[in-house]
Amino acid sequence: MLGSLIEGLLLGFGASVPIGPINILIMNEALISYKNAVLLGAGAMSADLTYLTLILIGFVSHIKNHQNILSAIGIIGSIFLLYIAFITFKNRNLNIENLEIQKTAKGIFKSYLKGFSLTLMNPYTIGFWLSVATYVAAKKLNPLLTVSGVIFAITLWITIMPFFVHKTKHFITSKIFKTVNVISSLILSFFGISMLISSIAIAIR
Repeated sequence: MLGSLIEGLLLGFGASVPIGPINILIMNEALISYKNAVLLGAGAMSADLTYLTLILIGFVSHIKNHQNILSAIGIIGSIFLLYIAFITFKNRNLNIENLEIQKTAKGIFKSYLKGFSLTLMNPYTIGFWLSVATYVAAKKLNPLLTVSGVIFAITLWITIMPFFVHKTKHFITSKIFKTVNVISSLILSFFGISMLISSIAIAIR
């Protein structure tokens, strides 16, 4: 029982800690608003749980056998990611000291939806959770405890990481903020282009 929980924790950290588009966006958001950064992470986690649920009922296995669907999801996701990269680059000259924290329901929902949409439209997410499901089945782990461990680990990461970034933001000058945004936009563009190339490759096979 405890082994299943620990395995779930490790899988959760394995899914959330590596630097990817979501973590880049969470860090950028945390420089402005801790709450919005957490909600962006919560949106991403909701998409993960959506795929986990679909895997458990066998729906994702059906999608996996239809390469055109995976390709379409990837192409839409990559375009959205490239758009986010463009917006991040466009906002590079904003003065961090004068930015207003988005406290409106619209701003909060926007952050959540951004995290949810980007994760849901990433075909790598499907592949990752399919691998996790296979791993859990192969090791005969307790699904409930394993998923609980995954959720706890991801929740821990999306609350503690942006908290640390937000609390140290006073060290970030406008010049550093500009550099962070430029680097972030380049990284996001790299992920978006890589996803686009992979999705097109799947489509033309």
